[in-house]
Amino acid sequence: MTSISATLLPQDNPLLDFSGLACFDKIQPQHVTPAIAYLLEQATVVVKQLEAPDAAVTWASFVTPLENATEKLGRAWGIVGHLNAVMDSPELRAAYNENQPKLIEFWTSLSQNLALFEKYKALKSGAEFADLSPARQKIINNAVRDFRLGGAELADADKARFANIQEKYGALTTKFSENVLDATNDYALFITDEAELAGLPDDAKQVARAAAQQDAKEGYKFTLHFPSYFPILQYADNRDLREKIYRANATKASELGSKADWDNTQNIVDILKLRNEEARLLGLKNYAELSLVPKMAQTPQEVIDFLEDLGQRARPFAEKDLTELRSFAKDQLGIASLEAWDSTYASEKLREQRYAFSEQEVKQYFPEPKVVQGLFALVQKLFSVDISIDAAPVWHPDVKFFKIEKEGKLLGQFYLDLYARKGKRGGAWMDDARARRRLENSDAIQTPIAYLTCNFSAPALVDGKVKPALFTHDEVITLFHEFGHGLHHMLTQVDEIGVSGISGVEWDAVELPSQFMENFCWEWDVLQNMTAEATSGQPLPRALFDKMTAAKNFQSGLQTLRQVEFSLVDMHLHDKYDAYGTQTVQELINQVRAQISVLTPPPFNRFQHSFSHIFAGGYAAGYYSYKWAEVLSADAYSAFEEIADGGNVVSAETGSKFQREILAVGGSRPALESFKAFRGREPNIDALLRHSGMAA
Repeated sequence: MTSISATLLPQDNPLLDFSGLACFDKIQPQHVTPAIAYLLEQATVVVKQLEAPDAAVTWASFVTPLENATEKLGRAWGIVGHLNAVMDSPELRAAYNENQPKLIEFWTSLSQNLALFEKYKALKSGAEFADLSPARQKIINNAVRDFRLGGAELADADKARFANIQEKYGALTTKFSENVLDATNDYALFITDEAELAGLPDDAKQVARAAAQQDAKEGYKFTLHFPSYFPILQYADNRDLREKIYRANATKASELGSKADWDNTQNIVDILKLRNEEARLLGLKNYAELSLVPKMAQTPQEVIDFLEDLGQRARPFAEKDLTELRSFAKDQLGIASLEAWDSTYASEKLREQRYAFSEQEVKQYFPEPKVVQGLFALVQKLFSVDISIDAAPVWHPDVKFFKIEKEGKLLGQFYLDLYARKGKRGGAWMDDARARRRLENSDAIQTPIAYLTCNFSAPALVDGKVKPALFTHDEVITLFHEFGHGLHHMLTQVDEIGVSGISGVEWDAVELPSQFMENFCWEWDVLQNMTAEATSGQPLPRALFDKMTAAKNFQSGLQTLRQVEFSLVDMHLHDKYDAYGTQTVQELINQVRAQISVLTPPPFNRFQHSFSHIFAGGYAAGYYSYKWAEVLSADAYSAFEEIADGGNVVSAETGSKFQREILAVGGSRPALESFKAFRGREPNIDALLRHSGMAA
C-alpha cells in the first residue's frame, strides 16, 4: 500500500478526527477515500506487527492494539455508511462504492488470518484465560468462532474464492439498496383535482400540497415514501387511486417497475447463490445453518417449527378476521371482491365502525414534541436517568442531539433524525455511532453514541406557520421500538468494546429491548403524559384510550400470519431454495403463501424486491428474530404487569433490574442467561399470546 501524504493526516481530514463527536458539519464526499486509505494503512501496520511469531500473546499486547486499530476504521466507515443511508447523493454514493470493496477485502483478510487465529486460540488455551473477566473470555470465544466462520481454516484456493464472494456480495447488497432508494425517489404521482382525494385527511393533503409546491407544480404530490403513500391506502375513497399507488409500491425495484436498471430480480438470485456457496465452503449445508451459528436458535428446522406452530395458533383468528373484513367490505362498502389495495382501507373503516374512532382522530393527540417529551419522561423514571438536549454537528437541520446522564455522569448520547426526505433510506433503525469501552491505560470511559432514525411526516407549513408533526400511534410505537435498541446500546455497563451494548448479542435476541419498550405505548399512565390534542392541547381522553385498547388486537391474527409469512419466506429461501434448480424465488414464495396465508397478495406483488431487511440488511435467515424475541419481550414485560397488579407498570425497581440484567450486560453473556437472571426462569409463549389476544 502506498504511503499517505501529510495532507491526509488526521488534522486535515474531519473524518479522521476521533477527539470527540463526528464533524458532520465538515465531512464531504472527497474526504472519504483518503481517510479510509489512511486508516487501512494504519490498521494493516498493526496487523503485520501482531502477526510476528515472537509477538507476545496477552490481552494487553495482542487484543487491545488490534481493537484500537480496527475500532477507528469501523467508526469512520460507520459515519460514511450512515451518511450514505440518510443523505444520499451521487458524490457520496460514488465514494461509498469506491471504498466498500477495500473495506470488505480488509475485513475478509483479517477474518482469514491464520496467524491471528492461532494467537486467539493460544489465548483461549493459555494460563491467562482463567483470570480474564467473563466479558473478555466471551470476546475470545466469539473471535475463535468468527475466525472459523470467516474462512480462516480454508485451503488457500478456497480462501481466495471466499474473499471474492464477500466482495461480490457487498456490491450486490449495496446495489439492491440503491435500487430500492432510486425507485422510491423517482416515483411521483401528481393529483390536480382535489375531489380525487376524497376521504384523505387534511394533514396528508397539506403535506402533499407542500411537496407539489416544492416542485413548482399545481395540486398534490404523492411519493412512495411511507408517510406519503400509506394514507392513500388507508383513507382514500377513490379505489382506482388506491390501486395505482399500491401497484407502484408493490412493483418498485422489480421487472414490473418503472426502470429496468432498478430491477432487483437478478440481484436476489445472485445474493442467494453467493450465500449458499459461502456456507458450503465452510462445510455447512446452506446459509440458514451458517446464519444460526451465532444465534440462540440451533437449527433451521427449530425456527421453522416455531414459526409454523405460531402460524397454526394464529390461523383461526386470521380466518375470522378475514371473514369479517370481506363481509363488511361487501355489505357496507360495496366491494364485492376484496383486493390488496382495499384491505387497509376496509380495515380502517371497520375499525372506525366497531370501535367508534379512527387512527386519524388518535393522531391529533400525538404531536412530536409531546411524544418525545413523554418518551424521555418514561425512560427517566424507569431507569433513573436524565435526558437533555446536547450540542453536536449534524448532517441535516432536522436532526437533534441529546445526552443521557445518571447522577451527573454521562452515560451516552444520541442523534434523533425523525422525518422522511428525499435521499434518505426508508424504514426506521438504530445504529451505533460509537461503542462504550475503557480507554487504554486509563480509567476514562469512551461513552456510547447512537443514531436513531425514522421516516415520519415532517412538520408542515400551513398558512405561513409551521405545524408540528403529528404521529400515528403506530409511529409512536416505532419510535419507542428504536429507542429500546438505543437504550440497549447506551445503558450498557460493559467496558469491553467487543461485547458492550448490542455488540455480541445474539441476533435473535437483539429485538428484546426494542419490543419490550413498545408495550408502554398501551399504558394509560404513560399516554396521559405524552399526548396533547393539536388544537386544544388537551390530553388523550380516557374514553378514546379505552377504544384504542379494545381495538389493540384488531386483526392481530392477520398481522401475526403476515409476519410468520415473511419469516418463513426468509428461512426457506436460505434453507430450501436451490438457486441453481428449477424453482424460482417467486414460486417458493407462492408455496409458502399457499401453506400459511389467508389473504394472498396479487400475482404482480414483488415485495421481495424491496425486502431490504434480508437482502441489504442483517436479517438474512434471521427475520424470524422479531417473533422469536417477541416471546422474550412479552414475557419480560409481564414482570412489570405482575408487580403492578393492575396499577402503574412504570416501576423504577423492576426497571433497575431490567437494566442490570438485560441492558447493562450487553453481549457479555448469552442472552438466555440474561433473560433467566431477570425473569428467574425460562421464557414461555403465554405472554405473547395474551398480549396478541390469541390466548386460549
